[in-house]
Amino acid sequence: MAESKRVKAEEAEVNDPIVENTALEGAEAAATEVETTEAIAEVVAEEIEAEEPLDLFSTADDELYLDSNGDFNWDAYEAIGGYSEDERKKLDKVYDDTLSVIAEKEVVNGTVVSLNKKEVVINIGFKSEGVVAVTEFRYNPDLKVGDVVPVYVEQQEDKNGQLAVSHKTARMFSAWGNVNKALETGEIIKGDVKCRTKGGLIVDVFGIEAFLPGSQIDVKPIRDYDQYVGKVMELKVVKINSEFKNVVVSHKALIEAELEEQKKVIMAGLEKGQVLEGVVKNITTYGVFVDLGGVDGLIHITDLSWGRVNHPEEIVQLDAKINVVILDFDDDKKRIALGMKQLSAHPWEAIESQLEIGNKIMGKVVMLADYGAFVEIAAGVEGLIHVSEMSWSTHLRSAQDFLKVGQEVECLILAVDKDERKLSLGMKQLTQDPWEGIETRFPVESKHKAKVRAFTTFGVFCELAEGIDGLIHISDLSWSKKIKHPSEFCAIGDDLEVVVLELDKDNRRISLGHKQVEENPWDVFESVFTEGSKHQGTIIKKEGSHCIVALPYGLEGFCLNKNLKKEDGSNLKVEDTTDFIVVEFNKNMRKIGVSHTGTWKEEEAGSEATKKPRAKKPNEGGSSTGDSSAVKAVNAQVEKSTLGDLSVLANLKDKMDGKSSEGEPAAE
Repeated sequence: MAESKRVKAEEAEVNDPIVENTALEGAEAAATEVETTEAIAEVVAEEIEAEEPLDLFSTADDELYLDSNGDFNWDAYEAIGGYSEDERKKLDKVYDDTLSVIAEKEVVNGTVVSLNKKEVVINIGFKSEGVVAVTEFRYNPDLKVGDVVPVYVEQQEDKNGQLAVSHKTARMFSAWGNVNKALETGEIIKGDVKCRTKGGLIVDVFGIEAFLPGSQIDVKPIRDYDQYVGKVMELKVVKINSEFKNVVVSHKALIEAELEEQKKVIMAGLEKGQVLEGVVKNITTYGVFVDLGGVDGLIHITDLSWGRVNHPEEIVQLDAKINVVILDFDDDKKRIALGMKQLSAHPWEAIESQLEIGNKIMGKVVMLADYGAFVEIAAGVEGLIHVSEMSWSTHLRSAQDFLKVGQEVECLILAVDKDERKLSLGMKQLTQDPWEGIETRFPVESKHKAKVRAFTTFGVFCELAEGIDGLIHISDLSWSKKIKHPSEFCAIGDDLEVVVLELDKDNRRISLGHKQVEENPWDVFESVFTEGSKHQGTIIKKEGSHCIVALPYGLEGFCLNKNLKKEDGSNLKVEDTTDFIVVEFNKNMRKIGVSHTGTWKEEEAGSEATKKPRAKKPNEGGSSTGDSSAVKAVNAQVEKSTLGDLSVLANLKDKMDGKSSEGEPAAE
């Protein structure tokens, strides 16, 4: 082989003189390597030939490895090595015991083998250790090597072939059992305050986030929750909501047990009227809670000062030491009523001699209500000015219309109740009564302007002056209109001209009239709307068995349905305008009855009369023709008259009366 390589090298050297030296050197190196390899092989062969060959399947040992069927027995073959079958089983057991059999999604105990600032290495007897973040042991700052802790096997091998375990999850599995056990037994547990939240703190208990309400942190109100963040507190489980996985714990419950005995001792030594020193524990809108050294008492806002107090903060401050007197207490409910104002004398005793009926006093308005105003005339001494005592006006108003809070007012003492310590005050008594001299200011039949103040179903209340009101009855509002409610005629705040009809000074009543400002037009209408006179009217509406007809001068008449028939047999309808004759006139009732049917029936009767002249009676003369013409002239004039011609109508009436007085017979 070496010879062939050498021959090839020589041929290459002859064929390619450029690589002559390179080829020669390569061939010589290869030949040397081959010679070395062949020498080593010869030495190994000599050593092998010197030893006896091992024949595992020699004919002499066949019976050791063959079973009864003549097949090769591997168990017998593996037993070769000096160990019997029993010994081999013992060795296998010892080996298996050195490894733990674990399953995923289970909780097992492990031993801490090392830890640093970031990680904790835990040995659970598996082929590899588990690594857990040190933050999962934040609740246990005393963790050290050798401690046994529970871990949850998440994966036997992750993508890196590492065992994945979690201590936090393992705690969660056992946490609910521990929490329920603590609730049943009342066991005191420890919790790590993680952070503050609305109304309290979040505490880590057995790996569960529990809620510690602010009211359960201590027996006294806590105003700064941040001071507890990061601390470990002793707690007691007070409530568990399994449905929503909520746990409520309390630190106050641990303290209350100790204070309960202390309260019994304090309550046993309390007496009414006893003066004690306490510390302001809490301030509310209705009072102040005072710590009396383990038991709390309440000072109601009305017992802080003899004067009016808008808020307790005006009198006391938090954590201030104050002296209080015990007003009352309840042993069963552990309630104590305290007072501060009782430590000083009532201000009534100082000014009682000045509180006489009829005295004038100055005061400051401290509160307003719809029914009146409270006026403070001295610290702790108040009187009420009822709204009816603020003005002579009888109109209902509120106290805000007259006074403001903080305003200084002068008032008169009307009544004094020393037992109840109440004052009744008045303001209007310091001004003149408007009803004094009412006869000269508003005599009967005098005309005035009044302002409409209120309506009733029967009339209108009008104000003549401040404190003087009168009533206009609904029948005294208009001569011509039929008014069902005063709101149809006027509105609140309108000014009306009125006439004083009646005056009752003793009962403070005035009867007024509005229509009396003008003369009664019905005296003139009596001569215009005589029975049988004809007028044009318009039907405006129908009401049952009759309809309403609009007549001249703004008057209204009524026409029965049977009198609506026209000459062609049809009936008049609403908004039809035609002639009507007056069949009834009642001045007192201001009522006019008209008929349309009578107009054409009268014409028929008149035409029959022209065809058949009736015989004259012996006592009738030729003047009858003149009388009938006079009536026609009056009727013609009435039909052409307007509301502005009332004076002309009156003159016509006078002429007719004068004609009759001269001896001429009146028209039929």
